[in-house]
Order: sequence, then structure tokens, then C-alpha cells
Amino acid sequence: MIDYLRGQIAHTESDYTVIDVHGVGYRVFCPNPYEWLEQDGDVTIYIHHHVREDAILLYGFGSREEQSLFRKLLDVSGIGPRVALGMLAGARPEAVVAAIQREDVTFLTKLPGIGRKTAQRLVLDLKDKLKQWDSQFGVDEAAAAGNIAAARTGAVTTHAWHEAAEALKALGYSEAEIDQVWPDVKEKEADDAPADKLMRTALQLLFRG
Repeated sequence: MIDYLRGQIAHTESDYTVIDVHGVGYRVFCPNPYEWLEQDGDVTIYIHHHVREDAILLYGFGSREEQSLFRKLLDVSGIGPRVALGMLAGARPEAVVAAIQREDVTFLTKLPGIGRKTAQRLVLDLKDKLKQWDSQFGVDEAAAAGNIAAARTGAVTTHAWHEAAEALKALGYSEAEIDQVWPDVKEKEADDAPADKLMRTALQLLFRG
């Protein structure tokens, strides 16, 4: 299994980056791929190596803690790699941990692909298992509220996107198709864009394929 990759960023798209390791390009799906472009020289990406019957996929993160949190999210029934990746794209890891520990279902449902039942399952399955992560993510009782408040401020688009995604589902689009265009929508639209504008942009991307 691949645990981490160290090399240079060769190419970046909305949902993945390609890292060149000694002449071999590895496609790695990341929460926010464009962040890697800000780093000069070699980068280290911590990998979750996901194997299924029809594909071998690499998911990458900037820290061991984020890599471990991603794997914890996968332990929850109903959370697949794409949904877990969307959660970490929509909020900082420490904010996700804090929300789960504080049973903040409202915050969790603002993340892409997370409905109320799934949010409740996240709290039920992971609340006690994440206590040991307080020191890893720098989360404590005094800071938890601040972390979530900061995440809420930056998640205006995420909340509007949740509304837009529900409307897209009603039009017959799958969650996989919707999650795939979300990074491009974020790139194109302002943080305070309303749901109807996000939906129009998403439809243009979906029609374009």
C-alpha cells in the first residue's frame, strides 16, 4: 500500500492533482487540490490507498492527522471516499472534529453530501473515538466554539450549495455527478453566491460534461 508520495506537482484539476515522483505521475484526489500549487519544490502528500473491484484510487492529504480523520470518516456507514473528501473540502479538519464532539448536526448537514441522518450517525459513531484527537488538531473546549464559528463564516457557499445540490438531485443528477462539479463551482463563484446562482453554474458544468 502507498502511504505517502513526495515529488513535484505536475498538473492540477478541480478534484485531483498529479504528483511527479521520479518520472511517474500519480493522480491523487484531494479535498482542495489547488492549495498544492502554492507550494514550491517537492511536496509530501499523505495517501489513503483505496482499492475496489473496478479501480485503484489514491486520496491525498497535507498531514497525517487529516489522513487519519479521512479513514475514521470511512468507518461510518454511508460515508464513502467521495463524501469524506467533500466533508474535508467543505471545512477544516479541526472544525469537523469539533462539530462531531459538540453534536452540531446543523453544521455537519451544511457539508456536501451529508444529510441529517448521516450527520447523526457521524456523531453517534465517532464522538467518543475522536476525543484523543483534541491535541492532534489543537481542539479544546474553549476553542471548539471558535473553530465552528470560523468554519460557519467560511461556509456560506457550502450552505447555499446544499440547497443547490438538493435541487439538482430533484432534476435527476446523482450525488457523484453533483460532488464532482462542486470544486469547480467554488472556484467560479463568490463565497456569498446564492443557491440559484450556484445551481446555474453547476448545470453549465454538468451540461459541458
